[in-house]
Amino acid sequence: MTESEGKARNRALLLVSLSTVFGLSVWFSTNAIAPALETEKGFSDGDIAWLTIAVQMGFVAGSLLIALTNLADLIPARRLYGVAAIGAGLMNILVIPVDNFALVIIVRFITGMFLGGVYPPGMKILSGWFVRGRGIALGAMIGALTIGSGSPHLLRSLFSDQWEATIIGSSILSLLGGLLVWTVVSDGPHDVKGATFAPRYMLRLFTERAQRLTLIGYLGHMWELYAMWAWIGAFLLAVVGTRPLIGDRLELASALAFAVFAAGAIASFAAGLLAERFGRAYVTSGAMAISGGLALFIGYIPADMSVVIVLLALVWGAAVIADSAQFSTAMTELSDPAYRGTMLTFQTGIGFALTAVTIRLVPIIEDASGWGPAFALLAIGPAIGIAAMLYLRRLPEAAAMANGKR
Repeated sequence: MTESEGKARNRALLLVSLSTVFGLSVWFSTNAIAPALETEKGFSDGDIAWLTIAVQMGFVAGSLLIALTNLADLIPARRLYGVAAIGAGLMNILVIPVDNFALVIIVRFITGMFLGGVYPPGMKILSGWFVRGRGIALGAMIGALTIGSGSPHLLRSLFSDQWEATIIGSSILSLLGGLLVWTVVSDGPHDVKGATFAPRYMLRLFTERAQRLTLIGYLGHMWELYAMWAWIGAFLLAVVGTRPLIGDRLELASALAFAVFAAGAIASFAAGLLAERFGRAYVTSGAMAISGGLALFIGYIPADMSVVIVLLALVWGAAVIADSAQFSTAMTELSDPAYRGTMLTFQTGIGFALTAVTIRLVPIIEDASGWGPAFALLAIGPAIGIAAMLYLRRLPEAAAMANGKR
């Protein structure tokens, strides 16, 4: 690789990662302002859960639409990304004027559909720039996604008395992110022209054992991830209360929630480095062992041990997302390059459909039995995921991952 080629791919990584921070800022915007929505619009905790589920299911619908039409492989992924991020930002702003719960559900669903054109195509863009080091690159992008997903908590902490500012700020960021990729980022030298639509190819996700095991590992990871992200803010609010961090401007619980996401961003990049050296199966299994273990008991710790809870929540935030990019990278390594975008989109669509289950179950169980059982439920996924990835590592097909490191 020449020096100019190296600079070009690093520039693409920087721009796509920055845009992902911006574009994904609309994902948890309603979770960050949940107390305000309960007060201003009369929504309940159950309503907030359904708003989050609406985004998840919208993402599933958007992802599957892209997969079924092969859109991510038939048109430049950067164009798809740009249009989708702009659309998500425009839909997100409608949360402010719309008071009817059913209409807000529709708004959030369509927002999620647009986000289905941001996250998977973003991974495809970077796959076109990286072969060696792809896990590191996607780890950086998932770190950016994590920061973007957590940014509404930061905005909420800064503008605790103006909940509308959180929505407006995240919408503006999403618009900027879309424009950035659409107008500045170019296709990579390893980008492959998409093949014609072939539904049978998507079935390999279930029939080819290496891809099937990767999917099972990913589903185990997703069983835990988004439910944790959706409710960590409410959990920390229950632990530390509504007191400010500095003066009366920064809300402590929201600031801590953002810190949990930030820890995950750092861990995503670090996991990419480790996976290139030790293999994706070991790194994903290790991350799930830590996150699943913490899910088992963190909710049982007495609230007066708030410092311990916060420190463990930071570790949980790091481990719960660290493995995500490595599942996606493994799928690109195990799939036909011509269908790379389609398989990434199909895999993520299935994974996000599963998240609706735990996002809804956590508040129900918490209301009945407390945070301990509610979070312990999430440990089921990592346990299954670990078994799948360690079995995958034993197969000869796994040699295609991480340049033979498996």
